[in-house]
Amino acid sequence: MNRDELLDQLSEDILAHVMQGSFPERKLAQSIKPEQLDDRFEEYELLLDLHFILKSDVVDFVRDLSMHLRSIRTETRTTSRTRRGAVDGRINWSETIKKRYSEHPRDRSIFVCDDRMEDYDIPENIVLKRLISIVHTTIREAEEYLRSDYDWVRETWTGNENLIDELQRIVDRNVHIRRIRDPDAYEPTERMLTTAADSRHAVYREAASLLKSRERLFNGDPDAIRQLLEETAIAPDDQDSLFELFVLFRFVATLERLRESQPEYKTIATGRQEVARFEDDKEIVLYHDNSAGDRNLSFVAEPDEDAETLSRTDKVQLEAQDIAGNYFERDFRNHTGRPDVIVLEVISEDNDQHEYLIVEVKNSANVDTIRRGIKETLEYLAFLRVNEEFVFGPDETEYFGSGWNGLLVVQDRDDDPPSLEEQSENPVTILQASELERNLERILREIL
Repeated sequence: MNRDELLDQLSEDILAHVMQGSFPERKLAQSIKPEQLDDRFEEYELLLDLHFILKSDVVDFVRDLSMHLRSIRTETRTTSRTRRGAVDGRINWSETIKKRYSEHPRDRSIFVCDDRMEDYDIPENIVLKRLISIVHTTIREAEEYLRSDYDWVRETWTGNENLIDELQRIVDRNVHIRRIRDPDAYEPTERMLTTAADSRHAVYREAASLLKSRERLFNGDPDAIRQLLEETAIAPDDQDSLFELFVLFRFVATLERLRESQPEYKTIATGRQEVARFEDDKEIVLYHDNSAGDRNLSFVAEPDEDAETLSRTDKVQLEAQDIAGNYFERDFRNHTGRPDVIVLEVISEDNDQHEYLIVEVKNSANVDTIRRGIKETLEYLAFLRVNEEFVFGPDETEYFGSGWNGLLVVQDRDDDPPSLEEQSENPVTILQASELERNLERILREIL
C-alpha cells in the first residue's frame, strides 16, 4: 500500500473506532506523535491541539494579532444606579420620578443616574479570547519543542520572529484582551461563532473560522483526520508507525466481526500493553508493542544446554532459511534482528488452554527486510515463554506451534506471492498489506 492508500484507510479507521469512543485515544496518540515528544502528548486532545497550533493559518493569525487588536470592537452599555443626595453620571429624569413616586415619596434627594461603559464581553470577543486561550495554553505545554530545531516546527513559531514571546506579551499586557472575560466552559456557543463569522472585522471572521476547523478535527471530520495523519507536524517522517497502526486496526475490526460483540478497550499505560479484550466463551486479549509482560509473557532467547540436539536458536536459523528460500525461490544466508510485535492471546473458558498468535509487521517489500522479519517471527515463537516456561516444544518439531501461531505482515510486492494454502506447511504465514483484509479472518479462525 502506498502512503495515500494507507492514509485513506487510517482516516476511516480513526473515524469508525477512535472518534466513536471504541478505541483508546491514548494508543492512537502514541502511534502518531513525533518521537521527540514526552508522555504528556499521548493525551489525544493535547496532541490534536499541537497539530492545530502548527497550522500555517493559526501561525499567521498570531503574527497579525497585535495589529488587529488596535481596532477591537466594543459596545456601549448603560447601567443605572440610585443615588441619594448626590449625582454620579447623567440623571435619568424619567426613572428618577418613577423611583421617587413608587419608593421614596417627597424625597427630592433621590436620583437615578445612568453610567455609560465600554462592554468588551460581546460574542465576537468571547470567540477571540477562546482562540487565544487555546493557542496560548498549548504553547505553554509544548514550548520546549516549539523553541527547538525540529523539522516539524521550523519556520512556524521560531522562524524569523519569536511569536511565542509576542503572544505571551499579548496575553499578559494587552489591555483589550485582559478586559474580555474568560469564556465559560461551554463557550463560545454556536450563536457566538455565527456572530463572529458574520462580523465586518477580519480578526473575528478568522477567529471563528479557526475555531470551527479545530472543532472539525476534534469531531473526527475525515478530511481533518487525513490532514492530521498526512502532515509531518503529527505523523512520523516514515510510515513504519502508521503501517503498524493500520495492521492493529485490521485486527480490531476482524475480531469485532468474528466475535459479534464489542470488546473492552484499554487505555495504554506504562508496562501494560493491552489494547482490547473480548470476554464470552473464550477470553481474547490483543496486545501491541512489547510482550504483554503483565501476563508474564516474555521472549527470552537462551541457548539450550543439550548440544547433541538442535537448539532453538539453530532451529530458528534453519527454518527461517527454508521459509525465505521457498517464498522467494532463492537461497539465503541467515542474519538476526528483533522489532516490536502484536500478540493475540486466547484463553479457554476454564482457563486451562492458552493459544497465541505472534504478529510481526514490516513496512517494507525489500527481500532482506522480509527475510529478517521471517527470522524474527520464528524467534518470537521459539522463545515465547509464560512464567519462564517455553510455550512451544519440547520437541524441536513443535518449537513454532501448530503452523498458525506466527504471522508476518509486509508491504505489497510486485511479484505474485504464494497463497495462504501454498504456505500451509510453514510455521510463519506471510501476508502482504493488500491481502490482510481478506485473509486475516481465516487465520484468526484457526487460532480461535
